[in-house]
Amino acid sequence: MEVYFIMGSVNCAKPPAEILAEAIAGGITLFQFREKGSGALVGEQKYELAKQLQHICQEHGIPFIVNDDVELALALDADGVHIGQEDGDARIVREKIGDKILGVSAHNLQEALAAVAAGADYIGVGPIYPTKSKEDAKKAQGPGIIRLLRRHGIAIPLVAIGGITAGNVGEVIAAGADGVSVISAIASAPSPAVAARQLAQAVHLSKKGAQK
Repeated sequence: MEVYFIMGSVNCAKPPAEILAEAIAGGITLFQFREKGSGALVGEQKYELAKQLQHICQEHGIPFIVNDDVELALALDADGVHIGQEDGDARIVREKIGDKILGVSAHNLQEALAAVAAGADYIGVGPIYPTKSKEDAKKAQGPGIIRLLRRHGIAIPLVAIGGITAGNVGEVIAAGADGVSVISAIASAPSPAVAARQLAQAVHLSKKGAQK
């Protein structure tokens, strides 16, 4: 969960497989296939890209999560599914995917508590900082939302998303996040490997500092 990379074809300036391979070399620990937005692939093309990226993840022992599309996740036998608040009922998704990983996006305490009750394995919390990667992004809340969730007993892993950079990782880890989730910080970087490495090092150092 430390460096959670999210990507689809619409986020890429070069071939997605190339970016993913570089990101893995840089130290990402989990990958989510998110094929959404203007110009996103559908049908067979979406399936083929997902399969290609899943194969790269499998070669390197990186969990492969599918965003929103439960049927695709089951067809690929993906490691899990991540859903947003508008993507359906987390309880129903849990029933469909069995013991696979279930991630749920939450923007407030009520949504986070509901995710835990539905059987989520982790929660994606955000947006923490302003972001342009998602067309439907809500207002940024800052690291305080993570502190709030921890204070109210949310104990499952929390992954911070939205405007995350190596420079602000320390703030979200100090607030109680287990890791950070990024799209453009890696996908749009001149070197995805370097960007991933910087994020991984920032998370590692922040966690080390928090343990002292």
